[in-house]
Amino acid sequence: MKKARFSEDQMVKILREADQSPVAEVAKKHGVSDATIYAWRKRFGQLESVDVKRLRQLEQENGRLKRLVADRDLRLR
Repeated sequence: MKKARFSEDQMVKILREADQSPVAEVAKKHGVSDATIYAWRKRFGQLESVDVKRLRQLEQENGRLKRLVADRDLRLR
């Protein structure tokens, strides 16, 4: 899988900058498209860096728990 060019913290900082300035200007400054910034906004919304870290932890824990349930269901069959 391709590694992201920006970390989630950087994405959030760019989004907060885009809240203050025109999206096109911020996108050009950071070398991304307007659509990329809108996609990030859709994903992260009004989250701050701390919230994004917590979201990532919850997603990882959820995936781990789903694997545990799937393994248990396979053993019971």
